[in-house]
Amino acid sequence: MDTTTPRRYLLINPNTNPLTTQRLQDVLQPLVPPGVRLDVATARFGAPYIACEASHAVAAHACLDAWAAQRSLPSPALHGVLIGCFGDPGLFALREVSGCPVTGLAEASFIQAAAHGPFAIVTGGERWKPMLQRLVNSLGYGAQLRHIETVTPTGAALQADPEMALRSLGQACENAARAGVACIILGGAGLAGYAQRLQNHCALPLIDSAQAGWEVLLQQQAPAASTARDGFFSPWHGMPHAFMGLPTRVAT
Repeated sequence: MDTTTPRRYLLINPNTNPLTTQRLQDVLQPLVPPGVRLDVATARFGAPYIACEASHAVAAHACLDAWAAQRSLPSPALHGVLIGCFGDPGLFALREVSGCPVTGLAEASFIQAAAHGPFAIVTGGERWKPMLQRLVNSLGYGAQLRHIETVTPTGAALQADPEMALRSLGQACENAARAGVACIILGGAGLAGYAQRLQNHCALPLIDSAQAGWEVLLQQQAPAASTARDGFFSPWHGMPHAFMGLPTRVAT
């Protein structure tokens, strides 16, 4: 009997919609190789769909909460964490406290897209445009991003109506291609799997943000963890037991 401990990765859906978690699982599980285990967690509080600054801020807390809860389980150590939202709430905080690599759907997509050259983003929800522009700049990909094309329906609405999503996203990809880019990111957890369905109708390579997240993490292209030990730099008061039980490190 093979007793080898599998490499364990954690996918966190930072909104509270279990259908989004299931969609991510359905797209990513077939890509999990032998000897690798992908666990999933859904935020236990927050918004069913992250669509504004406030819901994004709460989702960052929910990501930390889900990570701490998983960290407290008697499971094999984590080899990587993927934030299942194209907006990466909590990315910098999780990267600071985790002893393994952490990335999000957006950062991973930027990593893959930048290898092609200048890129565009297509996503759902108009409020996402300035939020994504800020994230792109903070991660150092501002010079490569040429255009952000948002469609009026949110990612949740697109997920709920696949035929409408294909029409809307197909037109958005045509618009984005006019920006003189080398590839287009189709961003959003709810849009996982759509890039493959739309690729035959688009002359440019389409990057599926969920698939990019998993590939970048698995292929060790995400930024390395700064330490091999999990832990916070601040003591907590009134937080869940999973938070309180993690070690506190000395800030330097």
